[in-house]
Amino acid sequence: MGRCVCHPEIETNFVCQKHHKFLCEGCLTCPDPDIYCKFRPSCPIWFMEKHKEAWGKDRSDSKEMPQYQVQFQGEGKSVTVPEGTSLLEAARKADVYLNASCNGEGACGKCKLIRVSGEVQSDPTPLLSSPEKEKGYLLACQSRVLGDLTVRIPEESLERKLKVAGMGRKATERLKGRVKKIEPMLQERSLALPPPSLEDAVSDLDRLNRALKKLGFDVLKMNVGIQVVRRLPEVLRKENWKVDVSIIRRKCSNEILDVRPGNPGKSPLGLAIDVGTTSVVVYLVDMADGTIIAATSGHNRQAACGDDVINRIICAEKDGVKKLSRMVLATINSLIGEALAGADRKAHAIKNVVLSGNTTMTHLLLQIDPKFIRREPYIPTVSEFPILKAGEIGLKAHPIAATFIMPGPASYVGGDIVSGLLYAGFHREDPLTLFIDVGTNGEIVLGNRQWLMTASCSAGPAFEGGGVRWGMRAEEGAIEKVVLDPETLAPRYSTVDDAPPRGICGSGMIDLMAELVQHGVVDRGGRFNKDLKSPRIRKVDDETAYVLAFADETPMGQDILFTESDLKNLIYSKGAVYAGFETLLNEIGLDFSAVDRIFITGGFGQYLNIEKAVEIGLLPDMDRSKFHYLGNSSIAGAYLALLSDTHRREALEICNRMTYVDFSTNNRYMDAFTSALFLPHTNLKAFPSVAAKGAHGSHETF
Repeated sequence: MGRCVCHPEIETNFVCQKHHKFLCEGCLTCPDPDIYCKFRPSCPIWFMEKHKEAWGKDRSDSKEMPQYQVQFQGEGKSVTVPEGTSLLEAARKADVYLNASCNGEGACGKCKLIRVSGEVQSDPTPLLSSPEKEKGYLLACQSRVLGDLTVRIPEESLERKLKVAGMGRKATERLKGRVKKIEPMLQERSLALPPPSLEDAVSDLDRLNRALKKLGFDVLKMNVGIQVVRRLPEVLRKENWKVDVSIIRRKCSNEILDVRPGNPGKSPLGLAIDVGTTSVVVYLVDMADGTIIAATSGHNRQAACGDDVINRIICAEKDGVKKLSRMVLATINSLIGEALAGADRKAHAIKNVVLSGNTTMTHLLLQIDPKFIRREPYIPTVSEFPILKAGEIGLKAHPIAATFIMPGPASYVGGDIVSGLLYAGFHREDPLTLFIDVGTNGEIVLGNRQWLMTASCSAGPAFEGGGVRWGMRAEEGAIEKVVLDPETLAPRYSTVDDAPPRGICGSGMIDLMAELVQHGVVDRGGRFNKDLKSPRIRKVDDETAYVLAFADETPMGQDILFTESDLKNLIYSKGAVYAGFETLLNEIGLDFSAVDRIFITGGFGQYLNIEKAVEIGLLPDMDRSKFHYLGNSSIAGAYLALLSDTHRREALEICNRMTYVDFSTNNRYMDAFTSALFLPHTNLKAFPSVAAKGAHGSHETF
């Protein structure tokens, strides 16, 4: 990849092997067509140049194809497209947002439209229910225009649009005011320059620099690209020497990225993005006052390549880093589009971006090969990233938008944890704090303002739904709270949004595990009590399972089961987390009595029942007032860094202060992990409140 010799602003893969020059698609002409070149038989430039005429004929043929109008009812927008165009392409051309997180592959079923009138051809899909098909629903990516057409966006999609704005208001209530002075990376300055005269005959660029110097910019360290210089004379004179300037502030220098005729409009926007292994969260922020005007989240499409970072790295080695980069970019850009639609703003207004994610996620997003992360000695390619431009990454934002990537101290402790500490703030305080992000990886930080230690335990994706038959994220229909009747063992449960049950999320799994142990359904080793007679306990595929919801209670018409193998996966996950706590404390000769507070972050922690988490041995048996839930601290820290240069610098300081402890070859950790593979633990003295309750399952001895 290089920059075109004629258009340096364009990156391209086409390179003349003879002259070692990069050419963009618009410049694909052989520089020496009449002389011998040994590279010609395999030269893509020669091949594409010779086929231009044929391609031009194809394009002219396509222009002769029938053109039809597609109207998007309710949006007040219409577009004319050639016959055979997909409705998703038509919507994008008309600037109508449709949720297409699978990037038009027909896999997510979210780009729903309703045909009002006109001709359309739709491919069969199992992602639409029979009632939806009867109402004229179709998937935009699987439907092609055959004539003039009118469609409308379903009510549920419009409700989702309102919800996106509502989530922004809730996030603003939680975070606004945390940043006193807004300092974006890419700053917008509106200038009114004095026109040149015979007495003041300095160059246009000197005139601009002089005005910037008065505003406090160090023009001696100010760079400017040739493209900006080429536009400068016309831009300055178009609005009588009123000009808007975009300047990016980097560590050692500044750069003028854009100049425009002076025309103040709406305030610029920013993006805070949390790129999780399982989920992606996006905040769209008004950079004038820090208001979060829209917030949205979605499932990371990379999950199709595996639930954890190791599987993602293996997938990248097999299928290529670019493939996984495109998958997560499709997720991020779809969510950005959804946020923009909810706020009724345009992507070009986004001028600042902060990305927070674990080390593997950031490497894959930026198309940096992560294979050495999983090879001893487990070293990432980059820990601290330079400020990039959104166009270099492929984000749906202004191409020059300044993009800050949260730094990460190690291969398995990344920028999401640094971002979490930035929000939690305990690195500035005296109390000894244990910080845990219970996600796919299970990262832990121990310390205070004097020192910070960190480690990652292989918790796996079980608490986020991975490896559990009916596991799912905390989405609509997920069972999030469970209580068992002591007589009948029948469950009472609540679901997200009070919808019919579709599966069980992390907080529900913890509740269920604790209840199963408490009522003697499973023993402390995680095995079902086969002597119990209950319609809730049955054999499924040669293993015992508990029926959480019968088929007639679910929209799928299937029993929601919790199997013995599901239980084992969760025991391994909770054991890894608890062993991580214990080992990190033992490294400095401390135990849980020395800890002043525990901060819990991560998606499912919002509904986490601390008492139940202690009962299964996920959390230590401590004074319950020491536990504090911080929500999604990664996106919160990204928001702070988006608005404040002070916080961006602080993130780098946090990263440099953290001492990483590798558990992969730590014998203490392996011993602690083995001891934690019981409910709650092999050592009940470490869980006095649980022992005092007298758990069932006494038929099992250890």
